[in-house]
Amino acid sequence: MKISLLFIILLVSTTLSAQINSTTYKIYDVKKQSLISLADIIKDMSTADVLFYGEDHNDSTGHYLESEIFKKLCEAFPKKTVLTMEMFYTDTQPVIDEYLAGLISEKNFIKEGRAWPNYKDYRPLIEYARQNKIKVIGANAATRYSNAVTMDGLDVLKNLPKSSASFLPPLPIDTANGRYNEKFLETLGGHSMGPMKIYQTQNLWDATMAWSIARLFKEHKGIKVLQINGRFHSDEKLGALAKLQKYAPKLHILNVSAFSDESFDNPNWGKFQNLGDYIIVTDPKVKRSY
Repeated sequence: MKISLLFIILLVSTTLSAQINSTTYKIYDVKKQSLISLADIIKDMSTADVLFYGEDHNDSTGHYLESEIFKKLCEAFPKKTVLTMEMFYTDTQPVIDEYLAGLISEKNFIKEGRAWPNYKDYRPLIEYARQNKIKVIGANAATRYSNAVTMDGLDVLKNLPKSSASFLPPLPIDTANGRYNEKFLETLGGHSMGPMKIYQTQNLWDATMAWSIARLFKEHKGIKVLQINGRFHSDEKLGALAKLQKYAPKLHILNVSAFSDESFDNPNWGKFQNLGDYIIVTDPKVKRSY
């Protein structure tokens, strides 16, 4: 018997969601220095513009929570909430729009929208947006641009045709010095990055996501944006978050850092508090999404 991709996506998502509840995560408010609920984050968004949700890409509980936050934001701020995502690219926006409008199949959306291999983890977000007519923005730089920068550096973007400009942030793109650079080097474990080209690619991703959000606020006043990305892009308010602050300094930005940790039963919140406004620690015993 032939089993469809859609059936597998639904089966896996349902199985993982069944394991997740309020006992599999803890939310810490760094400013209040206390445990809080999702409702508290939503309440804080009444005076904020953007919420960065920094995830570990294979954290099942983290994926569940970002979906719950999205739903609660949409309920609290109807017709104002917009979802922006690292997981889709600026040049696939027509495909995203076509699927949300019900004009193309999910199969074509996944293929031609170049959905990530773990699309099942983000499907609840997309389907909620589709059912409730909520805008979703593919915020990341297309892989062809990332590959070009990795090979030849950020200057290669200056040689692209004018028709490519709408998919990219304004040039030139600054590379962040200081703590962000240090973190990147630490992540590589001291290995050489060549002539900084890999780090330049990281900055391209950050700048593209930040510019995608900044451009939204130029076009739409009074909106609330939920940005989903890997937490390296927004932890410590660096990366894409820092670039957004430069593009749109008047925006009030909050960030979540969500991750699984072996200290789940008794987290050392002081160890994590530099990561963001809210720290979400998830139970490592919950099965990874991949």
